[in-house]
Amino acid sequence: MFEVKELNISLYSLLIQYFIDKEPIQKFPAGSYLFQEKEDVENIYLLLNGSVSIGRVHVKGKEFTLKILSGEELIIEYELFKKRPTYHFFAKTMTNCEMLVIKKSQLEEYALRDPDVLGALTNWLSVRYIKSMIKCQDLIMNGKKGGLYSILIRLCNNYGILTENGILIDLPITHQELANLTFGTREVIQRMLKELREKDVITYENQRFTVKNLAYLKHEVDCQHCNKEICGIN
Repeated sequence: MFEVKELNISLYSLLIQYFIDKEPIQKFPAGSYLFQEKEDVENIYLLLNGSVSIGRVHVKGKEFTLKILSGEELIIEYELFKKRPTYHFFAKTMTNCEMLVIKKSQLEEYALRDPDVLGALTNWLSVRYIKSMIKCQDLIMNGKKGGLYSILIRLCNNYGILTENGILIDLPITHQELANLTFGTREVIQRMLKELREKDVITYENQRFTVKNLAYLKHEVDCQHCNKEICGIN
């Protein structure tokens, strides 16, 4: 009988081990575009350090941020194994970044000839699917306010540092960037953040949020208590 083995190594780790000696580390300054919407896909990116935002621009010019990737992350934003795929989103560096840049054909050929890589890729894609569905659920079921609360919870999971004052979100983020993550306006976000400050749920200083009452945010969005792999901003 065929036995499915539990995967003990991540796709990122497998790709780093394989490509680290084959491709040079490239540096990208803050504000650089790795790719734009509708461009032909050429590369995938292994983020070594720094932060990258993935998003798109609405026809009216408003920017919407789908996710923020930091540290050891993969940037694979296209339909795998499609003959001539295009990017559906843009990728822009938020900080100075270092990455391995790999041709998409190299990734696909490696995955097809190595069952462990193909299995890790399948697992990675399934986690991304569930994560996307839960994000959609939060925005649809809870509206703009619930969307903001959900984003703050996710930022705590990815960037939170426990301090005596609460959970410090150790990522500089402006009100406009937070609005982009919820597809809201800066004015609406500022008003909702003011309400949270008045209720002593959060503080905001030097472009960093501290969540003082995480339980309040989780209660308001009917939190499902997903693990941090699923409930993240990445």
